[in-house]
Formats: sequence, C-alpha cells, structure tokens
Amino acid sequence: MPDTPASAARQILIRLHEVMASRTGAQAKLNKVVEIIGQSLSSEVCSIYLLREGMLELFATRGLKQDAVHVTRMTMEEGLVGSIARNVETLNLDEAAAHPDFAYRPETGEELFHSFAGVPIVRRENAVGVLCVQHVDPRKYEEVEIEALQTVAMVLSELISNAELVDEGPSDVRVASTGTQIVSGLQLVMGMARGNAVYHQPRITIEHTVAEDVEAERARVYSAFNKMREQIDSLAGTSEFGVDGEHQEVIETYKMFAYDEGWSRRINEAIDSGLTAEAAIERVQQRTRMRMRQIDDPLLQDRMHDLEDLANRLLRIVSGQLGTAAQLGLRQDTILIARNLGPAELLEYDRRRLKGVILEEGSLTAHVTIVARAMGVPVLGRVRNVRHMIAEGDPLLLDVVENRLFIRPSPDMDEAFDSKLAMTQKRRAAFAAMRDMPAQTKDGTHVELMINAGLRDDVGALDVTGADGIGLFRTEFQFLVSATMPQRERQQRLYKDVMDIAGERPVIFRTVDIGGDKALPYLRGEEDEVAEENPAMGWRAIRLSLERDGLMKAQARALLEAAAGRTLYVMFPMISEPWEFDQARALFDQQREWMLQQRKMLPTNIYYGAMLEVPALAETLDILLPKLDFLSIGTNDLTQFLFAADRAHPKLAERYDWLSLAILRFLRRIVRACEAANVSVGVCGEMGGRTLEAMALIGLGINRLSITPASVGPVKAMIRSIDLSDFKGRLEAMLDDGTIDLRAALTDYAGKSGIELS
Repeated sequence: MPDTPASAARQILIRLHEVMASRTGAQAKLNKVVEIIGQSLSSEVCSIYLLREGMLELFATRGLKQDAVHVTRMTMEEGLVGSIARNVETLNLDEAAAHPDFAYRPETGEELFHSFAGVPIVRRENAVGVLCVQHVDPRKYEEVEIEALQTVAMVLSELISNAELVDEGPSDVRVASTGTQIVSGLQLVMGMARGNAVYHQPRITIEHTVAEDVEAERARVYSAFNKMREQIDSLAGTSEFGVDGEHQEVIETYKMFAYDEGWSRRINEAIDSGLTAEAAIERVQQRTRMRMRQIDDPLLQDRMHDLEDLANRLLRIVSGQLGTAAQLGLRQDTILIARNLGPAELLEYDRRRLKGVILEEGSLTAHVTIVARAMGVPVLGRVRNVRHMIAEGDPLLLDVVENRLFIRPSPDMDEAFDSKLAMTQKRRAAFAAMRDMPAQTKDGTHVELMINAGLRDDVGALDVTGADGIGLFRTEFQFLVSATMPQRERQQRLYKDVMDIAGERPVIFRTVDIGGDKALPYLRGEEDEVAEENPAMGWRAIRLSLERDGLMKAQARALLEAAAGRTLYVMFPMISEPWEFDQARALFDQQREWMLQQRKMLPTNIYYGAMLEVPALAETLDILLPKLDFLSIGTNDLTQFLFAADRAHPKLAERYDWLSLAILRFLRRIVRACEAANVSVGVCGEMGGRTLEAMALIGLGINRLSITPASVGPVKAMIRSIDLSDFKGRLEAMLDDGTIDLRAALTDYAGKSGIELS
C-alpha cells in the first residue's frame, strides 16, 4: 500500500473510474469493485452488503463462497455488518470473532478469516450498505487502508444509487400522515410560537464523486473557502447584538472554526485522493458525523455541530445550491426546522418572521441555543424524525413551556392555544403590575425573590421582573462557550458588566461548576480520559477547582477586581466537607492580600457562602456554619443524591418529588441549624420556582429564593396571598404526623386558604 491515504485511495479510484464508465451492468461493476479493492489492500476477502427491503444482503464478494451472494441476508441488529450499518461507524478488528456482535454465517465460509475491517456506505446521512475486507492473519488494518475504504465507499454510494440497488433512505420518506400529531422534545429556549413549517435548507445531493481534474477541484474549494469566510466575517461584524455578550463570543469561536487549517487540509487530502470538491467536503463531513456518534461529551458534540454547520455552508457554496430558507426570504410567520443549526445560520433569518425553531438535535449548551436565547426565539430540540411528520408549509403550534409541538393542529387545538397565549399575556400583565410590589406575605413576612442567571443578557430580567437581585450567577457559561480558557481580563469584564447592570442589587457569583458532564476539552489531561460512570457525582465543581487551583486563582482575581469599591458575594459549589470551603476561601484571601500589597482597589465587603448539594454536608454544619455568611441549598442535585434517583430518568420521575416527607424533613433540619447559627439560608434550584413547592419552602422558614425570571411573577403572587403564620403551624404538624401524600395535603390547604397557585 502507498504511504498516504490520498495516494492509496487515488490508485483505487483510477481503476474504479474505468469500471464506472464501462457499459456493463451494476452487478458486474460490483463484482469488479471487490476484486480491485481486495487486490489493492492485499486482503483475501472483500465484500459489499446492500440494504434491500430492510435487510443487509451480500451483493458481491471476493474470497467468500459465491453461493452466498444474494443468499446471505441479515438485519441491522445482526453481526458486525449490521453493527456498522446501524451505528454508521467504522470497525477495525484484528480478531473478528472476539467482538460481541460477531455472528457466524456458515454458508459464507468466513471461518477461515480472523481480521476484519468495515465501513458504512452512506447516502444522505444514512447507511445504505457496508464495504468490508477480511484477512486470514490477525491484524489491524492501517489508518491509510481504512481511509481508502471510506473514500471508495463514497464512490460506491453514487454507483448503487444510480443503479437503484438499495432502498430509499429514511430521510427520503414522505410525511407518513396528514393528520394532527403532538410531539415533544428537549426544552432549549422557553416561549410560545405559531407559524408555518419551513425547512432550513434543501438536501444537497452529490451527483459526481470522482474528479476529472484534481487541480480544478482544488481551485473550486479554495474559492468556496474564501467566500464562506467573507460571509462569516460579515456576520460577525454586523451582528445586531453589538460587541458585548456571550453571543458575540460564540460568533468569534465559530469564526475560528471557519479559519481552521486542519479542517481545510483534510478536505484537500480528500481531493488529492481523486474526489470532486463536493465529495471531498462530504467525505470529511461523514467522518465528523461518525466521530460525533462516538463522543459522549455533550460540549464536544456541540462544537462538532458548529464544524458541520460550516461544512454545510461550504457545500452549498461549492455546489452552487445557495438557497437556504434565509437567503430565499421568509414570506410568513415561520417555525424553522433543521437537523441542527450553527449560530451564524440562525442570525441570517428575518426576526420579524422567524417565530420559533425545531431541531432534530440540539442541546442547552449549544452555540445556537445561546444565540436564540439572546434573540428571544423559542427553541425545541431533540425532535426526532421530523421529516416523517412535517411537510413544508404545515401549520405548527409550538409551546416549549409545556414541551409540546402541535403539527397540523385541529380547530380545537388552535382555539386552546390562542386562549393559553391570551391567558399567558394577561397573567404577564398582572405580574408586571406587581413588579414594584414587595414579595411579602399577608402577615408581613418579606421573602427575597432573586433570579438565576448565567449570561450577561440575563441580568436585564432584574428590571423586567422587579427581582431583588441575582441569587445565582453561573460563571461557567463563559467557559462553556469559549474555545480556549477565558483570560482573567475577559472574566473581569463580564463580572463588572453584570454588577454594573445590577446596580445596587446583590449578585451572588458561584465559582465555576465544570467537569463531570460539563467537561472542557482545553482542561483535559491524560488523567481525565477515564470515562466517569456517574459524572454528576464525579470530578467536578469545587473538587476540580481546588485541584486546578490556577483556574480558581484567576477567577478570584477577576471577581475581586470587578467588585472594586462595592460588595462582592461569592459562593462555592458542591461543598461536601468543611475543609473544601476553607481551601477555596484561602485562595481568595491570597489573591486579596496580593492586591492589597499592590495597592489595588478592593471590594468594600466580601461575603462568602457555600452550596449545600451533597447530603453529607448536613452532618458537619456545626463546623461549617460559623465560617459562612450565607448558605444556599441546591435542590436539583441534593434531591437526586438523597433519593439515589437520576432526575433525568423517566422511570424515576415519580420518586424525584420535592414535596416528599424525606426532603422536607431534611430541609427543616438544615433551616433550624442555620437559624441557630444566625446564618441566612436560601434555595437556588427548580424547586423554588414552582408555586406549591415554594410555598412549602417559605413554610419551613426559608426567606430567600433564587429562581428563573419567568417564575418570579407566579411565586410573588403566591407569597402575597398566604398567611404564613397559620401555614407554618399546619406544615409542622404534617411533617411531625408523617403525612404520606404531602402534595395532595398542601394543594388542599392552598385551595381552602385562597392561596394563588399556578
């Protein structure tokens, strides 16, 4: 074999080009293809399996028994071939029989062979077949050989499609029903929207894969790269959001991908192998998709989505198929549908017409989600198989708050949606009218209502809601949207901007909670490569920060500098033992002392707090509380740790109940300990944003809630309608008596007492 993937594939493609140009039938061509590949890779066996009628059928082989051709068939769930097609992944095994998916088919005679390598034959993002090679001796195939196979698989995709040898891919199936459907997904950006379905882009079909003139194809790619980079630069310079905000950092990171030399080099290498410009881009894109399927880290998956979005843009430019829905223009109120979107793609749309977005993929930390939140566009993600369900132009109703998408809604659904929208607007108006009223119970107890935030733009919700401050500012968001570690100066600017916008209202900054399921590629070392079975309870938050103390020192300096001349509130996450708080505080004290020696301006006051999320901390509060200025209870993690119940697991949803006797008794114990130590205690988590649960919390004596901005109005209305002195006594009795169904009992009490719940 030649020593580079390009030259290896090039030699094979030269021979395949002659086969494809011949006037022989499709079967004869496939028979010739397996001979060429087997000879070129010195493999005793080369086989092609194609998907027909839902089964993978052996279509051509060199080395296996010819009697098995068109006889050996297997489902997508069977054997190594089924695994490759099902997962759209490459396998490279020195001992095939040792793989758990190995299935022996005696009619093929393959028991003689040990090594195995296979790649999917992909058409329009779906596997339509498998190309595989086998060898008598146990050996791993070289990377150069695997890349040659992947390139050949692209050419085979064109051949078998033109010959109509395979089933239509799932993505080509027409909408199966024209009736009403209701589906759900992942709530990414809250809101309600009405509009007609518009697909982000037509599917680009690559008609020719083998290049006639390699240099001409290279010139086409260079030209497309220049045009794409001009587009990205233009978007970055004209973003309507101005120069500040995380969305701007997102665009800069996206721009960095556009200029990535490694990406353009891989496309050039694919052209060197003999592919057309379109096929080369698609070849690299397929490899990116395969890598994405193998990545468990959601943050890395999000960044790979950005790269794929750029590949789509480049492919449209080089093929001359520039017509995304954004370029064609939206003619009516639209709900946009896409497999995924990059932030630059979203920014191209007319905001007057774009009412909502539906994604087949998507995540909370994806760049497009951050930009959509800044734009105020509701987004529902992880809606599977939308092309099966939604046709272009279908009327849609999107209610992300209720996690529902109504497809071709009935008149009754339309009417109910309009009523809810009107009611929501009416309630918003009522909550807005209460904006400047205190969150005070009927008997005069004041409750601090604060909001959770993580982006600079979130701070504007203080004025909209009339909240008392920010009870939880998640500082890790800046780290999540950055391609590299945010420098101290950048961190300092963000924290100062947040405090400037908040004015006199307090902002509690939580130090970075990264690691676990929020791993950052630029912080990863060799010791971090071990997969964590339970990342929520893994090496994250304060554990990681104390180990990587340079990260925390930089953040401490940034916070101290940003708060110069005013009050700073700092909170450390996931404290499980008092010594962790001591070490974290010591790092801040060291930075403060250094600044004092340098005669730098310092905060006038610094208040230190801890988050109680790990149940073990409750057993050492007598040691910790004298050192604290405040304590915040993180109910999300705390509850799942107490119940040993993953809050995201659908079968455990009923066990994850914030109004269980165990949770409320546990919280009562914490509140009593804090009251005895004269330490302020609050809750920051979803529990405090639900009116019935918030009622229980203030009944326990918690006087500070940090919740989502959307929850401030409903929770304030509840607080202003309750007589707390009466309720406290009732709640104490329920907890002492061991009332089993506390949710029903509390709902009944609220109804009889005229307490406003929503």
